[in-house]
Amino acid sequence: MRVGQYYADLVIEDKIIIELKATETLCEAHEFQLLNYLKATNMEVGLLFNFGRKPEFKRLVYTKSFKNQRKSV
Repeated sequence: MRVGQYYADLVIEDKIIIELKATETLCEAHEFQLLNYLKATNMEVGLLFNFGRKPEFKRLVYTKSFKNQRKSV
């Protein structure tokens, strides 16, 4: 799925975005990338997988309350 100038790695049933990485470790920039995808698509759930040296994953939820919280900042 194309999101602006970028492409999400996987979109499941137009409900979940999955972003795949293969880096040393996940960093804040990876989380922001996924949050931006969620914001741009109005989806709420994203999964971030890292297949680097130490496999890891994170589940990010971009809920309506989080959206409102971000607007007030």
